[in-house]
Amino acid sequence: MIFSALILALSLCADCFAVSAASSVALREDSWRRILPVALVFGLVQCGLFLSGWAFGDLLAGFIGKAAPVVGFLLLLYVGGSMLVSAWKNEDSARNLNGIRNVIIGAVATSIDAFSVGVSFSLDGDSVADTLTKASAILAVTVVTVVAGMKGGACAGRRYGRRALWAGGVVLILIGLNILFKFI
Repeated sequence: MIFSALILALSLCADCFAVSAASSVALREDSWRRILPVALVFGLVQCGLFLSGWAFGDLLAGFIGKAAPVVGFLLLLYVGGSMLVSAWKNEDSARNLNGIRNVIIGAVATSIDAFSVGVSFSLDGDSVADTLTKASAILAVTVVTVVAGMKGGACAGRRYGRRALWAGGVVLILIGLNILFKFI
């Protein structure tokens, strides 16, 4: 059970890693004091949406399946597009993980799939104990991968500057397109 929960958590947080790495290329400060709160927000949102999906499984099954890809795409298009505009204008501060608004947008955009997975486990009849084990794994693995992504992204940003900002914006838009077209 724990092994399958970890595999689930890794699959759900792959986009969290990619978004945190791509968004962190313009991070002003990559200290633990800055990174841990962001990682916790990502982890809590991912875990919270998974649990919400499980709790409201029957009620929201039809709606979330159709809306999730569009919402995820639009949120990542906003963040990635803002990064590209900032790179184009040669601005130092991009729309990335430097503000709480952008952290929440990034966390929600990468966690909508967790809601859908929670719905599917609810419909499959997962017990409370199984769901809490999965949710704990999702929280822990997401925090670790976001920390790794932010450290790596900030390092790339320092080394490659504006080129890393361009690449980060493009990656976020591509992840959003992947979310959109995977479900259409």
